[in-house]
Amino acid sequence: MTKALITGITGFAGSHLAEWLLNNKKDVEVYGTYRLRSRMEHIQHILNDIHLVECELKDPHSVNEMMKTIKPDFIFHLAAQSFVPTSWNSPAETILVNQIGQVNLFEAALKYCPDCTIQIACSSEEYGQVYPDEVPIKEDNPLRPLSPYAVSKVGQDYLGYQYNQSYGLKVIRTRTFNHTGPRRGEAFVTSNFAKQIAEIEKGIKPPVLYVGNLQAKRDFTDVRDVVRGYWLAVEKGVPGEVYNIASGVTYTIEDMLNKLLGLSSAKIEIQQDPSRMRPSDVEILLGNYDKFHQQTGWKPEIPFKQTLQDLLEYWRSRV
Repeated sequence: MTKALITGITGFAGSHLAEWLLNNKKDVEVYGTYRLRSRMEHIQHILNDIHLVECELKDPHSVNEMMKTIKPDFIFHLAAQSFVPTSWNSPAETILVNQIGQVNLFEAALKYCPDCTIQIACSSEEYGQVYPDEVPIKEDNPLRPLSPYAVSKVGQDYLGYQYNQSYGLKVIRTRTFNHTGPRRGEAFVTSNFAKQIAEIEKGIKPPVLYVGNLQAKRDFTDVRDVVRGYWLAVEKGVPGEVYNIASGVTYTIEDMLNKLLGLSSAKIEIQQDPSRMRPSDVEILLGNYDKFHQQTGWKPEIPFKQTLQDLLEYWRSRV
């Protein structure tokens, strides 16, 4: 049996990837890392079908022990401090978790499974300050990160390149643009709006929806399309290369909000909340995924309206 290890399996993308592997790759055994404080609700329904290993990625001993035990064929490195606003409050912790955690993983891989293929989840936030003549963004666009989170991801990205060049480690870097869908953390904008709508519908909160910057333009892909891309990256991607995973379509946050509001019959007032504004925000993220499509055949399949509908239903069943 082939072994696939997912760091951050209890998270948003990690749980969807585990589910996708169980449904589509019957010859793959799914392993995942968790910490004692990890919330398990995203993987509750598949606990009997996966192998969980307690591991603190910031601790090299913990990572070595895990790698020595599993010796995976594929590693999907999704564990991260992944929320941009948190990185403003905790820049050092964000860089420690995202960069040192990955170094520990790479070092352990070199010792115990040097032939494994590793996909690392990089981010479109790395592009940061993008100029109008640079969209849709290609992989060779300059990186001008605008948050501590984005800087931490640039570090992960280049460490992946460096370990491939220096040691031949089979690292494939994917720069994923905004992705959403059921189980998205409520701190993230699509999920936050969907949860507020669900709470208003049930009378839990007054009919006022609080928003931040509505003019930012984002490229949204369904998480279920994204995790299929992660598998194709390790199956068909070229080690050392970097690939954008995106929809190639952009919406303002306001457009997205209006689509969500259109799925509800509640009468809702919109109000801006100054605390939701960032010190600096990326104006536009629109990705070109041609390189990834040509290498693997991947393209997004789930319509955005379906993604938002499923996200809203997810919150309606939970609030």
